[in-house]
Amino acid sequence: MSLDQAAVRRIAKLARIAVTDEAELTHLQGEMNAILSFVEQLNEVDVTGVEPMTSVMPMRMKKRQDVVTDGDIADQIVANAPATENHFFLVPKVIE
Repeated sequence: MSLDQAAVRRIAKLARIAVTDEAELTHLQGEMNAILSFVEQLNEVDVTGVEPMTSVMPMRMKKRQDVVTDGDIADQIVANAPATENHFFLVPKVIE
């Protein structure tokens, strides 16, 4: 399958790609046809019996315990604050 210039011009318009002259249109047509050719090549691959996968390497998802903690680092969090009180940031009053 290959795209003619009218189809490329329409796709460019729909994608809001500015095509100002014929040279750009020809270049864009070549790129789109190369992409379609690659997709056709991928469709020729026999994948019967291959299960869908997210990676070619077997990986195991790392999981952590779903536990809520405060991290026990309140002192480190407020260490650079200009003013604190009982592990809270002190800020000037904004609304009177």
